[in-house]
Amino acid sequence: MTQRPDLDQLSTEQLRALASELFDRVENKERALVHRDAVIEKLTHEVAILKRHKYARRSEQLDAVQGKLLDELIDSDLAAIEAELDQAMTEEQKAARPKQKPKRASLPPELPRTLIHHEPDNAQCQCGCQLKRIGEDISEKLDYVPGEFTVERHIRGKWACDKCETLTQAPVPPQVIDKGIPTAGLLAQVLVAKYADHLPLYRQERIFGRAGLEIPRSTLAEWVGACGVQLQPLVDALRNTLLEHRVLHADETPVSMLAPGKKKTHKAYVWAYCTTPFSDLKATIYDFTPSRAGEHARTFLGGWQGKLVCDDYAGYKAGFDKGITEIGCMAHARRKFYDLHEANKSELAAKALEYIGGLYEIERETKDLPPDKRQEIRQTRAKPLADTLHQWMLVHCQKVPDGSGTAKALNYSLKRWEALTRYLDDGAVPIDNNWVENQIRPWALGRSNWLFAGSLRSGQRAAAVMTLVQSAKLNGHDPYAYLKDVLIRLPTQKNNAINELLPHNWRPARSDKV
Repeated sequence: MTQRPDLDQLSTEQLRALASELFDRVENKERALVHRDAVIEKLTHEVAILKRHKYARRSEQLDAVQGKLLDELIDSDLAAIEAELDQAMTEEQKAARPKQKPKRASLPPELPRTLIHHEPDNAQCQCGCQLKRIGEDISEKLDYVPGEFTVERHIRGKWACDKCETLTQAPVPPQVIDKGIPTAGLLAQVLVAKYADHLPLYRQERIFGRAGLEIPRSTLAEWVGACGVQLQPLVDALRNTLLEHRVLHADETPVSMLAPGKKKTHKAYVWAYCTTPFSDLKATIYDFTPSRAGEHARTFLGGWQGKLVCDDYAGYKAGFDKGITEIGCMAHARRKFYDLHEANKSELAAKALEYIGGLYEIERETKDLPPDKRQEIRQTRAKPLADTLHQWMLVHCQKVPDGSGTAKALNYSLKRWEALTRYLDDGAVPIDNNWVENQIRPWALGRSNWLFAGSLRSGQRAAAVMTLVQSAKLNGHDPYAYLKDVLIRLPTQKNNAINELLPHNWRPARSDKV
C-alpha cells in the first residue's frame, strides 16, 4: 500500500504535480468504469435477447429439429456471455445478482463409480491436538472414456472317437453375417450411430480409428447392407400389423437422392405412416420412394380402408375414392390464421385462433381418457364450439375481399370443413396430424448430416432401419439394446414367430448388460 505523502511538507510545484496525477487517475478510473458499465449493459442485453429467443414460442416458425439446433447455439452463447459478464462485474455487483441454484438430475446409479478421496495430509491440528472426522461433502462429476474394442474368442473343441474315428464338434453359432468378424453388438452400434445418431460411415471410421482399430468405410457399408436385408422381414411384418388398425397418420418429406449415372441429385420422398397417440400399438413405418406421386401412398396402403389423418396433399385423394376416409388436420387450418395474425395483427385472425384454441383446450383435457369418453365430451363441448366457428367463418367470408389473405385463410378451412371436423364423431381420431410430423422429423436431422441418399436402395434401407429405430423409441426401448438382441436372435428365429421381435412385442432374450 502506497504511503500517503505529508502535504504540509510538499512545495507548490509538488502539490500541483500530485493534484494532476490524482486527476489523471480519477479520469482513467472513470473511463474504465464507463467502459465496464457499457460492456455489462451490452452483455446483459445480449443475454436478454438470447433468452427471449430460447424461451419464446417458435412452434409456428421453426420445426422441432431446427429449434433444437438453434437451442444448442443459444445455450453455447449464453454460457460464453455469462462468463464474460462474470469477469466484467465487480464483487459487489456479483453479490447483488439474483442467485440461481442449478437443478441437476442425479447421475444414474447404475453407472460405475470411481472413488477419489481428498483428505488432509495429516490428522493433527496446528495446536497439536488430533483431528476427528465428523462428516463429508459429496459431489459427482460425469466422466467419459472413449470406446474400446474387445474380442470374443470362440473356441470350438474337436472330439474324436478312436474306435470309429468319428469327429464331433459343436456347430458354428449362427450369425447375421456368416463368417464375418462383427458381433451383433458391433453391428447394432454401426446401425444406431448411422440411423439414430446420423453419423455417416466416414465419421464412424474415424471414431473407430481413435478407439484403436480402423475399419474401412467400405467394410462398414457392407455390414450395413447385409443388416438391411436381414431386418427387412421385420419391417414387412410391422407394416402388416400397422394396416390392421383403422386410424392412421400419413405425411411425407423430401430427401435428395443421387440420380442414377449422374453426379447430381433429384428430389426423392420419405413417407411416414403411424398409429395415433390414442392407439395401443406404438409404431411408425417409413417408405422411401423416388417421387411424391400418389401411387406410392396407394401402393403402401394397398387395400386398407380406414380413417387417414393427413394434410391436403392431392396424392392422397385417389385413396379417398376407394374407401379411405379423409381426416383433416386442424393444425394446418390454424396455421393459416396464425400466419395472418403474425403478418398484420388481424383481429379476425385472432378471433379464429381463439375459437380453435378452445377446441385444442378440450383435446388437452381429454387426451388421457378412453375413446368413448373423449367422444362424449367432444360432442357436448367441442361440437357446439366448432359449429359456432363454422357459422362465424361463413359470415365473415362474405365480408372480406376475394383473393385477400383473410379470404384465403377462411376458404382453406371452409372447403375442408367436413374433413376437419370428422374427429368430433370418433374418440379414436386425433384433431390434427402433428403426431406423424414429429415422427418424420428425424429425417430432417439426418439429411442435414448425410445430405443425400446414394440410391433408391440405400434410401429404402435407411427407411427400414429407421422404422425399427423409431418404433423401438416409441415403445420405450433403447434402440441399441433392441437391435443388438434382434440381430442375435434373428438367424435362428422361425418365420412364424417373427412378430415376437417387433418393437411393441419385444422382450430381451438375454440378461447381458448392453
